[in-house]
Amino acid sequence: MARKIAFINYKGGVGKTSLVVNVASCLAKKGNRVLLVDLDTQSNASIWLLRIERWNRINLEKRGSVYSILEPAEDRIKDIIVKDVVQNNAGETLLPGLDVLPTTFNLLDIENEYGIDPQNPHYLIFNEQLREIEGDYDYILFDCPPNILNASQLGVFSANELYVPANPDALSLIGFTLMIEKLLLFYRRSAGFRTAEMGPFARVAGIIFNSIKANVDIGVPKMRMQLRINQFKKQRLVSNDAKIFNTSIRDATIVRRAVTLGLPVCLVGSRDAEDGVGADYEAVANELIEHPAGNAASDSVANAS
Repeated sequence: MARKIAFINYKGGVGKTSLVVNVASCLAKKGNRVLLVDLDTQSNASIWLLRIERWNRINLEKRGSVYSILEPAEDRIKDIIVKDVVQNNAGETLLPGLDVLPTTFNLLDIENEYGIDPQNPHYLIFNEQLREIEGDYDYILFDCPPNILNASQLGVFSANELYVPANPDALSLIGFTLMIEKLLLFYRRSAGFRTAEMGPFARVAGIIFNSIKANVDIGVPKMRMQLRINQFKKQRLVSNDAKIFNTSIRDATIVRRAVTLGLPVCLVGSRDAEDGVGADYEAVANELIEHPAGNAASDSVANAS
């Protein structure tokens, strides 16, 4: 069964999408079958990997994206996944094994326009369809927006692990704390739809410091984040194996260049891709593979006091 991992923080601007895209690419480059599910209404991951021309076709047709499985509910996840999404201008596959479930700007409508059936909510519809294809993958990564609203709930409900991208600032710590509170509320509201075969609700398994500027000392922010993790462990609100990753992702201009090229950093030939931030992404992917949270069952956060 695939490891289903959501990347989320209640603070925006932490470099979440660049982290998800590049870690997913590193996992695929190692020979894993990876599905990146774009649930962020800004569609940044989809635009990056599809490039603007292919993404625009989906956006204009208003079909073939995450929202179209809900409204008009004529698509299914298994039919709209873009296989081997990273291609060159000639349409040749550059990174086999990395697929994407794209989103477009119409996912915004899930927050206000979409009529949620209280007996069959959006996250349950999504989960049931996802289970049809999860056996095809080693990893399914969800790029979630910085909240626990309806779009995020699609990934959070289906995930088995949560990872929090963070910057070394007070707002990331506040966002992490607020996210735990909002997760608890959502898990309590959705507990009636959870079945034994779905496994327990996902708990935070790791914090990844991202987009670290040169000469910035992250020792104190890491210490404060570790204190908060320890507090939440005592309250059973995060995984017993929750940790701050040993690897921190450096800020680098090559990431912005990779976006422009429509490629992950690992396919952009440069020293920075090999020895700089590219090596950081690979190290995070290795830590993710080795993290015991991927193989350990945990009690549901919904049952925490």
